[in-house]
Amino acid sequence: MYQNPIQNQNQQNAIQNPETQIPKTPQMNDRDFTNDLLAMEKYMTSSYCTYLHEASHQALYQDMLNIFTETQNEQREFYNMMFKKGWYKVEAAEQQKLQQSYQQFQGYTNQLPYQ
Repeated sequence: MYQNPIQNQNQQNAIQNPETQIPKTPQMNDRDFTNDLLAMEKYMTSSYCTYLHEASHQALYQDMLNIFTETQNEQREFYNMMFKKGWYKVEAAEQQKLQQSYQQFQGYTNQLPYQ
């Protein structure tokens, strides 16, 4: 059987737990609901972050910061649960790309006014 070398390489670079099996039906399942909640939490934290950048009233800023922190923590819990169940995977970065990025940003430090 032919295996795509890029797909095979991506599978080797994937960081993922064994997937918790769920029924394959047209109805939403636990993974679908959790994925939907994770997407919503990501959207909310992004929106709260924009508000925090632009807030001018200190008391409202502090209230929103507390809400942002709670929402961010919930988002992290959903991510951790999905990762634990194998429903969320990440790709391992290649060492060469890490080194290139490091060198690129190391060069930027020379442009900073305070060394």
